[in-house]
Amino acid sequence: MVLAVGMLLSLPYWLFQILRHGKYRSGFAARMGRVPARLAETASPTQRVIWVHAVSVGEVLAVSGLVEEMHRHWPDHRVLVTTTTDTGQELARKRFGEENVFYFPMDFAFAIRPYLRALQPDLVVLAETEFWPNFLHLAHASGARIAVVNARISDRSWPSYRRFRWALRRMLVHVDLFLAQTREDSARLQSIGADAGRVQVTGNLKFDVNLPSPPAIVESLRRSLAAEGAGPVLVCGSTVEDEEAPLLKAFENLRVAHPRAVMILAPRRPERFDEVAILLQQLGMPSHRRSRWAGESLAGGVLLMDSIGELAALYALADIAFVGGSLVPRGGHNIIEPAQHGVAIVTGNHTENFRDIVALFQSRDAVRIVSLAELPLTLMQLLADDAERRALGRRAEETMRLQTGATSRTLAALQALVAEGDPVAVSAQAAHSD
Repeated sequence: MVLAVGMLLSLPYWLFQILRHGKYRSGFAARMGRVPARLAETASPTQRVIWVHAVSVGEVLAVSGLVEEMHRHWPDHRVLVTTTTDTGQELARKRFGEENVFYFPMDFAFAIRPYLRALQPDLVVLAETEFWPNFLHLAHASGARIAVVNARISDRSWPSYRRFRWALRRMLVHVDLFLAQTREDSARLQSIGADAGRVQVTGNLKFDVNLPSPPAIVESLRRSLAAEGAGPVLVCGSTVEDEEAPLLKAFENLRVAHPRAVMILAPRRPERFDEVAILLQQLGMPSHRRSRWAGESLAGGVLLMDSIGELAALYALADIAFVGGSLVPRGGHNIIEPAQHGVAIVTGNHTENFRDIVALFQSRDAVRIVSLAELPLTLMQLLADDAERRALGRRAEETMRLQTGATSRTLAALQALVAEGDPVAVSAQAAHSD
């Protein structure tokens, strides 16, 4: 009852987000409990369902390999994926097919129940720390097993979780299995109410993300840059408000020694594309928007990426990759994507949301961590020292390679939950044990 009242009281907040910022407007009917017809039209009465929830782009990328392995190991199951954000939804539909992807319902009983009745999932898999009280309660009551994979509790979230652990304990009893990224995440989960017997450490799925086939823009840019002798290339990814201005100032300094340098600038949020385009105009910076670029020269200028899902592949073009959300106190973003390409990585010193990953790379001298004041000099030093810049990239790639394996460990841990309630699987497991 308390949870229901709380969600009802929060309804004005959700309406404000929809009307003021346009958040959650896409798929509003689906979010409010209208099951998309395509889910029923493509359903098979004999197929069992696994429901995977990945909030946004980062979580979709993280679970991609796991979803592929689910298809391969459990062909009698249909794997459906939900997201909360529009960007996550777009990427998930590309990866898993529109007929298998829909928006996660709002955490109201009237919105959740239609999905549970229509899908009757055997297993619900939540990526990272999506603790929705009504959803957890109703999914558990429906008979579904519930697992949280790639579970982590960031430094930013940790104080709030401790403050409200009395409420979290009541929610977490509905979760059958927690698969944590690190021992510290495991300890934090247990301290807020997760049963120690239900917590395992399986590693970070993001280390197992396979590089996608590069979009056509990557080869187009590669040819254009080579033809005009443009470079070096600085890719600034996942930038947030108050970061673009100092990055562009640093780029201006770089152009003194490297007049044909190129910056590829990818803001984190699509709603900021126009804002950053205006900033570029105000600074008088030569620039093109990716959506309008038709092969014009980029030497000495900026390409503004006003697109979704292309950044990971674009890091392959970089001499240096800067990963944003880190020059200002926003917790940072994932440095794994440029590491996969063996690129020299620079990030700011606000990386609390990825503390373990950044600490690992730092321990192997595989990343440069800078303050706002140190950024310009660090970029200039790396561009002046080809040998060290390339060695930094090689160390990042090697660090990445040594951390793989979380997907197979996660799949093995989930196998027991999938087998429960499946007589065939149980028999097969018993036979294998014999």
